[in-house]
Amino acid sequence: MEGLYHQTNKQVHEVQSYMGRLETSDKESVHLVENEIQARIDKVFSNLERLEILSSKEPPNKRQNAKLRVDQLKYDVQHLQTALRNFQHRRYIREQQERQQEELLARTFTTNVNILYFRSLCSRGYYLSEKFQTRPRLDY
Repeated sequence: MEGLYHQTNKQVHEVQSYMGRLETSDKESVHLVENEIQARIDKVFSNLERLEILSSKEPPNKRQNAKLRVDQLKYDVQHLQTALRNFQHRRYIREQQERQQEELLARTFTTNVNILYFRSLCSRGYYLSEKFQTRPRLDY
């Protein structure tokens, strides 16, 4: 149990240090770094499942301390998982805002002058159609 605990604790520290690479990685490689971190977190969770089983098999005088240490590692890894998800969410929002900005920059807008001109043409057409309608007119 001790060997697996120390190995898992070392992996947790490696993931913590690897999290710093997320902020400095470029757009093309950020997905690779995220995938690598997630794979390491999954490996740690796998080790923690094994450690929980092993801690329950410890002698009664060591069991409580062993479970406490495993719970602390689990708590740390859950925080790392949450930090990764928060980073991914912020990145997604940032990319979405950049796409929307690009769409707005690429979009062509009509000016108010064009809209007013169109409206005046429409109203003239209505006026002309009213003027040339054939109605009997009585002029005395």
